[in-house]
Amino acid sequence: MKLGIIGLPQSGKTTIYNALTGLSQPTGVGGKMEVHTAVVNVPDKRVDQLSTYYKPRKTTYAQVTYIDIAGLEGGGIGELNGQLRDQIGKMDGFLAVIRAFDNDMVPHLDGSVDPLRDIQKLEGELLLNDIIQIETRLERLQIDGSKGGRNIAETEREIEVMQKLYDHISEEKPLRELELTGDEKKIISGYQFLTRKPLLLVINISEGQSDPELCSTIKHHKTCIQGGLEMEIAQLAPDDALEFMQEYGIEEPSLNRMIRESYQLMGLQSFFTVGDDEVRAWTIKTGTKAQKAAGTVHSDMERGFIRGEVIQWDDLIELRGFAEAKKVAKVQLEGKEYIMEDGDVMNVLFNI
Repeated sequence: MKLGIIGLPQSGKTTIYNALTGLSQPTGVGGKMEVHTAVVNVPDKRVDQLSTYYKPRKTTYAQVTYIDIAGLEGGGIGELNGQLRDQIGKMDGFLAVIRAFDNDMVPHLDGSVDPLRDIQKLEGELLLNDIIQIETRLERLQIDGSKGGRNIAETEREIEVMQKLYDHISEEKPLRELELTGDEKKIISGYQFLTRKPLLLVINISEGQSDPELCSTIKHHKTCIQGGLEMEIAQLAPDDALEFMQEYGIEEPSLNRMIRESYQLMGLQSFFTVGDDEVRAWTIKTGTKAQKAAGTVHSDMERGFIRGEVIQWDDLIELRGFAEAKKVAKVQLEGKEYIMEDGDVMNVLFNI
């Protein structure tokens, strides 16, 4: 899963990227198209507790790939065309960094800090891009239809779907809010409509800043992050970071919450496999069936799937392992059609 970090100039995109990754990419550098990529573990106390119990040789967390796309004209979205548009279009979803911090050393290009204005401006860029793409496609379909170059029924059906998208987005509503049938999703699957992609607003606030009124005003999926402070913590050695958080009464970096929220935003969840060799979190889409989930562990498990021994992670720890849990009938034998729940631990029984 790839999440692109986007935002208007001086919003703190690269600061958030550095906080996420513990890296130190220079901030405030514009005019050059650069793409920085890092894979980040999804913090998960369930994995921590399972690992503490099993004491495996290896512990593996679920992961998210974050991409800081340094755009043109100061690093913002600006003009969505060419190389910048291509990079953004490849993302599975977005973290949109919105500036809510004051800093005289980093003046806002519009002369004042106004998160609601910036959200509208950023959304406008994404909406405009999709409108142009839909209009262009509709024109092409009309031409193809008049020439008879394609199957007429297919052309008419695609025109119908594109017109549905156009009618919705013309009201300045993102496409992610439009309900589509399975057939309609299939028809547009080859298009990289930006407003179809999941979006999490990251409100970048100053250290010590708290603005519940602002947060309640914003109706999108959102999270507030003290970007500068989180970057400082992420770049400290683990012991120093722990001491720093204890000094300031921080139980957990806000960044951890943001990573989990961005993971959930994509409709993802985790199930676990456990043992002396490894405790591991596996990423699946919400609603995934047991046989398909087994395939994320190994393709042979999916092909030869017989059934899964399934138990929730906390029950497994409380009952001290599979053997004891089976004695009290807490381990369920589930077939191919079982829909995995977040936090399931599964032992796959298979034969090939």
